[in-house]
Amino acid sequence: MSPINNLANSADAAAPATASGSTAFKVDSPSVRYTDSSIESDYVYDSTVVSRDAASGKYSAKPTQVHYKFRTNTNVGRVGLMMVGWGGNNGSTVTASILANKKGISWETRKGTQEPNYFGSLMMASTVKLGVDEQLKDVYVPFNEVVPMAHPNDIVIGGWDINSKNIGDAMRRAQVLPVDLQRRVYDELAELKPLPSVYYPDFIAANQEERADNLIGGTKQEQLDHLRKDIRDFKQANGLDRVIVMWTANTERYADVAVGLNDTADNLLQSIANGHSEVSPSTLFAVASILEGAPFINGSPQNTLVPGVIELAEREHTFVGGDDFKSGQTKIKSVLAEFLVNAGIKPLAITSYNHLGNNDGCNLSAPAQFRSKEISKSSVVDDMVGANHLLYKKGEHPDHTIVIKYVPSVGDSKRAMDEYVSEIFMGGLNTISLYNTCEDSLLASPLIIDLFMMTELMTRVTYRQGDDAEWLPFHSVLSILSYMLKAPVVAPNTPVVNALAKQRMAMENILRAFVGLPPNNEMMLEHKAFH
Repeated sequence: MSPINNLANSADAAAPATASGSTAFKVDSPSVRYTDSSIESDYVYDSTVVSRDAASGKYSAKPTQVHYKFRTNTNVGRVGLMMVGWGGNNGSTVTASILANKKGISWETRKGTQEPNYFGSLMMASTVKLGVDEQLKDVYVPFNEVVPMAHPNDIVIGGWDINSKNIGDAMRRAQVLPVDLQRRVYDELAELKPLPSVYYPDFIAANQEERADNLIGGTKQEQLDHLRKDIRDFKQANGLDRVIVMWTANTERYADVAVGLNDTADNLLQSIANGHSEVSPSTLFAVASILEGAPFINGSPQNTLVPGVIELAEREHTFVGGDDFKSGQTKIKSVLAEFLVNAGIKPLAITSYNHLGNNDGCNLSAPAQFRSKEISKSSVVDDMVGANHLLYKKGEHPDHTIVIKYVPSVGDSKRAMDEYVSEIFMGGLNTISLYNTCEDSLLASPLIIDLFMMTELMTRVTYRQGDDAEWLPFHSVLSILSYMLKAPVVAPNTPVVNALAKQRMAMENILRAFVGLPPNNEMMLEHKAFH
């Protein structure tokens, strides 16, 4: 069998028709032009610039407009996903689930026959408001049909893992999916074997050493060259137009960031050539991806995207995004904290405890790896607190404590407990306690799909300001992915937004801009200003 293993080849013969590139509507506007290969829109971006008079302290708000032109290439083509940690819980689960969806494989449960679905995926299982019809009733369309997007059933899947188990055996080891579904997809998954990966024992917990039997040898430079060849070979062997690389592997410890080490692109490349010990495996994968023109997304909390990676991505005009899949406890926190602060209620303390028994929990039982996770979880309320100076004085912040424990017997079924203590009217206290059972990999796997779909879309979008300007890609740091990530990485000097509703609104309205539609809002003046 070819060393390039992928899901698409194993299932193509029985694959039903899929819907990559389909859209639910066409915009009727002189500002929007459709061609055989693109959608072009003229778009006016309205914003408000605020200044403050030093003497009086009064604000002045000035409405402003910026004219953009967007061009979306509507030819999705053939696209691939390479996962680092393909044989882990998330990688094996998303691969098996896409296969089940692609081939329409159902399975038996105690409640009867279960059909495959993409529930939990923002792109595949949620809708957006398109507008109102003639009777002023809201009209909704699938999120993935606002602009042409890749369908997950069409993704060619491959990747690397430090463990040599085939994906069928990795799926069984993960103990995530129902046994009957495992039985039905096992034979095809057993044909898929991950490519050798990079393993530096210092960066992940010592308890992972027994898994590490599928490794790339040599110096760091040789490993970088090896990874670059893997990406090229995968792309060529499968006839792909684009490849996206995603880190779905274990949490690493934080790497040191220092002048001369990884602060610039050139210093980082030199550090790799010199075999510097503080270049992590995930950073090596990021560099390999960028140099091959493949977007790289970091799904774990470590600081993979060091300044040198960001600069290299900017220089190569390649996308990067991160950090850390936002699936359960943190996603709820980014909703509840925003609600409390926006309601004029002052959170004083947020205490979050969770325990889990999968390999992620095992790895996080090591202090250095837990610290990476603690950092990514702890910043989630910062922008919400900073937005309300009536509740919080400068420098004031709620107490925020995070605890993660490894309990093998619970497996992938993570337990999360949160307590929110808030100050309310006249010095009173309000306490909200939550208990959440999270099927960890079944919540994270749809995020992999969403991150892939949005990243792939952005590779086909360019913009310009002015008719004579050059068409350019968006900034290399894809902050549009923030909805799916715990600790969003943003471009330098860019605000970080963690509030979930704002993140979704931004993504939805940017897609609307690509097709020349105004941003959605809930003013509903058609139902209020009438007689």
